[in-house]
Amino acid sequence: MQTEASLLNRGGKKLLSWIGLGGPEAKMRSNAENWLELADKVWQYRRDQLSEAERQELLARIEALRQSYRARADAGKLKLLIEELEGVLRRTGGKIYPKSALIENVEFFLVAAIVILGIRTYFVQPFKIPTNSMWPSYYGMTPHVYHRPEDAPGPLAQAGRFLLFGAWHYQVVAPATGPITVPVALGPVSNGGGKMLYETKPARSWLVFPTTNRDYIVYVNETPVHVQVPQDFDFDWAFQEAFGLSAAQLAEAAAKSPRRGGNFSWVTLDRQAEEKRPLLSFDILTGDQLFVDRISYHFVRPEVGQGFVFRTGNIPGIARAYGDQYYIKRLIGVPGDKIQIKEPVVWRNGQPITGAEAFGLNARREGLYRGYFNGAADNGAQYLLTPDETLTVPAGSFFAMGDNSGNSADGRYWGFVPAKDVAGKPLFIYYPFTKHWGPAR
Repeated sequence: MQTEASLLNRGGKKLLSWIGLGGPEAKMRSNAENWLELADKVWQYRRDQLSEAERQELLARIEALRQSYRARADAGKLKLLIEELEGVLRRTGGKIYPKSALIENVEFFLVAAIVILGIRTYFVQPFKIPTNSMWPSYYGMTPHVYHRPEDAPGPLAQAGRFLLFGAWHYQVVAPATGPITVPVALGPVSNGGGKMLYETKPARSWLVFPTTNRDYIVYVNETPVHVQVPQDFDFDWAFQEAFGLSAAQLAEAAAKSPRRGGNFSWVTLDRQAEEKRPLLSFDILTGDQLFVDRISYHFVRPEVGQGFVFRTGNIPGIARAYGDQYYIKRLIGVPGDKIQIKEPVVWRNGQPITGAEAFGLNARREGLYRGYFNGAADNGAQYLLTPDETLTVPAGSFFAMGDNSGNSADGRYWGFVPAKDVAGKPLFIYYPFTKHWGPAR
């Protein structure tokens, strides 16, 4: 049976041949190696089924090619001996030779798969940012809202945006003319107030792979209109931008609305829908897709401030709900560190934290960075609930937070990352082709 090492050797040489490396002499020597390997295989598997004359002829051709190979004969002579050997193999090879192109290609792609899996497991792993907990350092799925129907992309533009940005276009058309009403959660914004209600529904990704969608309902003149989006997409972001509202404004409107339904209210917007006109028009842009360096942390200790990819299977606060996945946050504390949050700044060992550009941007609430927040107990946080609370990172563990801490379920909620579950650090954003493309921050 052909060994994995043999497959790798042959596959590697085929790759070199495909890309034109090695020159004609090296290529012919590689061909001779492959033919000798095949001939030895035929001999081992078929010699008991061959006649004495066939055995002698096969051994003679094998030995002639092997001796010329060892003597480093020129490419012309090797080619002639290979052709002579190939003629004998056609008569004696049975099911082993001649071999179909399909089998050759299967072997090649098997080798490629082995190489790719090895690289992915031990060196570099592709990873897709699922949510916006690290926004704006890394983007999860984000909306691009079109406020005017004429701004929405046509079919050709949609195809281009899909290739460049992984964008899927959504358009919701009003079924009637009249007021727009939405169910909005009651309560403070810090506890989910001001968000639209939804149900989870089973769905298919690429029409094949099982997944889960969020199903939102917008009522137009009391007629329900369903909008289904991926589970990790922040539809509230798209809705609020489309209608010029904030979560705080929706929460206030929900508190004032006389129409209650348990933990939510019916909020009627100021804007009127027009029949057969777009009610919502937006793209969902895919999250940043990056390569993760899986080898460095075998030799050097993770440093505070680095992007930080880890597995969640041994973190009960995540595993109970979402199982064993890969998460990305920013490393805030290593064993022995004392952490505090004095909004909008994280303090480490009695000093404002340093080590990443995002720390300073959040501390100054500069640009899109909103600062760091204490955990909200009524929203499930367990740690760093007040500016006076200090958390000490235990041995064999790390503490991590999202750069978008106001919208991040991180260490404040589920605690610490076991050192054994650290996967690596972000290396390079390879898709989509936005301003984020390039070395990871």
